[in-house]
Amino acid sequence: MRRYSPSTLLFFGLVVLNAILAATSSLLPQGMEQGEGTATISPAMAAAFNAGVVLFLYGGLGYLGLRLSRKLGYPDLLDPQVTTHQRFITPCVAGLWIGLIFIVADGFFGRFHSLGPLPHPPFPLSLLASFSAGIGEEMVFRLFFIPFLVWLISSVALKGEQKNTVFWVATFFSASFFAMGHIPSVMLMIGNPSFADIPTAMLIEIFLLNGLLSMVTAYFMRTSGYLAAVTVHTSTDIVWHVIWGLMR
Repeated sequence: MRRYSPSTLLFFGLVVLNAILAATSSLLPQGMEQGEGTATISPAMAAAFNAGVVLFLYGGLGYLGLRLSRKLGYPDLLDPQVTTHQRFITPCVAGLWIGLIFIVADGFFGRFHSLGPLPHPPFPLSLLASFSAGIGEEMVFRLFFIPFLVWLISSVALKGEQKNTVFWVATFFSASFFAMGHIPSVMLMIGNPSFADIPTAMLIEIFLLNGLLSMVTAYFMRTSGYLAAVTVHTSTDIVWHVIWGLMR
């Protein structure tokens, strides 16, 4: 019988937790309202579908990324050389600052169009979404995407050369796709059915803010591991979506 390391078991536990969060978010009244007018299946079926996507797609890509990150020498989830301060405390502080930057930047960019500030999920959906995004989006966009590109380009094509340069190139593309992935949800929440109707200032804001978060989480993933990236992302979203969302 194959034995998995504590880091691998923790990873699988996070996949299951994220599936539960995705399913629960689908069953909340606020989660159902977000898709009002577009849903063709029952809330229970939507919850099961979302949980399945997280378990098999996110989990599968994340596990592949985890194995590749080990080949590249990135810290494991429970790497003994990474301290608790490096894994949780410093990333949490970084996330709090990024959340504050999001708030200030949103007020600035909101002056250049008539749609107002970027939307936030209603509470308590915002709380579940903060943890779900921190675990799941970092699993796909950082833990899988970046090690895969670095391995493919540097380790395979370049025979181990230019790993640092390739890492930041991969991080740039990860940040770009990450930002683009947020555009449909913003369109839905502001009731804007057309991409062309989104103000240029709002698009710039989406790419700059998500790009900043992506760069910081990528840095922490490479230096302190996946859990550090999750901590940065989750703490940012709690300040931005939960606390600021409730104050607005």
